[in-house]
Amino acid sequence: MGRFDGKIGFVTGGGTGIGLACARTIVMGGGRVMLAGRRAEVVRYAAEALGPNAAWAPCDVTDDESVTAAVAATAERFGPLKLAVNAAGGASIGSVLNAVTPDFMQTIDTNLTGVFRCMHAEARAMKAAGGGSIVNISSIAGALTHRWMIAYCASKAGVNMLTRCAADELGEHGIRVNAVMPGLVPTDIAAPLVNAEDAVADYLRCMPVSRLGTTDDIAAAVSFLLSDDAGWITGQVLAVDGGHTIRRGPELVPLFRNILPEER
Repeated sequence: MGRFDGKIGFVTGGGTGIGLACARTIVMGGGRVMLAGRRAEVVRYAAEALGPNAAWAPCDVTDDESVTAAVAATAERFGPLKLAVNAAGGASIGSVLNAVTPDFMQTIDTNLTGVFRCMHAEARAMKAAGGGSIVNISSIAGALTHRWMIAYCASKAGVNMLTRCAADELGEHGIRVNAVMPGLVPTDIAAPLVNAEDAVADYLRCMPVSRLGTTDDIAAAVSFLLSDDAGWITGQVLAVDGGHTIRRGPELVPLFRNILPEER
């Protein structure tokens, strides 16, 4: 038997990167999954590649109605929702002195409020289904400062506390909530860092297990937390980062100085 036999999952940011890897583990474990994302052609292609146990739905995590509709479409297509991975998010750069408020707010709306929107809809569906498991994708930037990434760090720190609060509130309904904090993993969103030799070298200096991660590294941890093997685990934030979080955050300002104006 697979660890997800008969279970239905919903994955935001499911068309690429970590979200797609997580969706793949659900399918490989015998479950069925709805891939949700803003770019219809991307999530459609990804769902088709995963086969008949996957489908796709348009979903913009900055819009309440879009999220609600995508979660409802999951139940309509496959049945009661039991698993969810909130992987949709965006990166941003800027310091206290050179960031602007609209950019800061956009990052918070996508990365933090977007996770709240998704959990709000997912938890309602899971409560009706008798319980479930939610995993939020955070970042080591939620635990370690990354200079000139103030909005991103704040958003991911918020995701970590949001995860703990949700776990505290939803446990009585049989819903577990955990989060994973990836280190540097080659994905579309991380490409500017992965393609910067000096930045990668500094990341590797911070890791006792000195290599870049893979989407499968992250998906393996998410799969465990989603599964019944983690049935007595909730409210936890797990770093999957080669040990990066026992050291320090990366030094990225030299890279960002080429992109942003000097601090005012």
